Amino acid sequence: MSPETTPDTPGPTAAETIRHKLVVLDMAGTTVSDGGLVERAFERAAAHLGVEAGTPDHAEKLRYVLDTMGESKISVFRHLFGTEERARRANAAFEEAYGELVDGGLVTPVPGARAAIEELRADGRTVVLTTGFARVTQDAILGALGWRDLADLTLCPADAGGRGRPYPDMVLTAFLRTGAVADVREVVVAGDTAYDMLSGRRAGAGIVAGVLTGAHGRAALTEHGATHVLGSVAELPALLRESP
Repeated sequence: MSPETTPDTPGPTAAETIRHKLVVLDMAGTTVSDGGLVERAFERAAAHLGVEAGTPDHAEKLRYVLDTMGESKISVFRHLFGTEERARRANAAFEEAYGELVDGGLVTPVPGARAAIEELRADGRTVVLTTGFARVTQDAILGALGWRDLADLTLCPADAGGRGRPYPDMVLTAFLRTGAVADVREVVVAGDTAYDMLSGRRAGAGIVAGVLTGAHGRAALTEHGATHVLGSVAELPALLRESP
């Protein structure tokens, strides 16, 4: 009898048999509801650079901000304001305003999100929370919700070389830093925007789940690569248990 088939040879543990052990979750719109704070913070940032609320220019720029939800905010402001100096001024004003609004208690968890993250980790999965915001804003959100220790790791674009979505960098950084899986096809990405879907697909994630609690609808999520579309992140633990 070969060593591989002897009765004394231990079989795989329960943890080793779990597939899709690394779960990378977006924050705003996926696990966190911010009650329109992006629009309010943008108004302050735009005013800081002389863009008046109620003007066509303001409306056009706000529409771009909303259409690119999920992208790194500094990248959005580079597009809107042209120069690096103006983009950084706008981004600093945006982050400051958003942080102040977060402290006002307007940020809340998406219903079932905390329980879903706890359930994923209880199932033996590693959970990473990602955002297009700067670290200071991400920390403010986590602190306001009491989520600082909820996930195994939190990442912002600066943690992944500065490039946010739709680049795959944050997903791949989660893959490299956690060492939770040996194959990117065992990674799960979930988010509410087209950019979340693109980021997951470009990283090679095996499951890229869109959720309908945020910026984009089913058509946009599917068009940009969603393998599954869920009502909310609360449905993710059951999906992963059922996935082959």
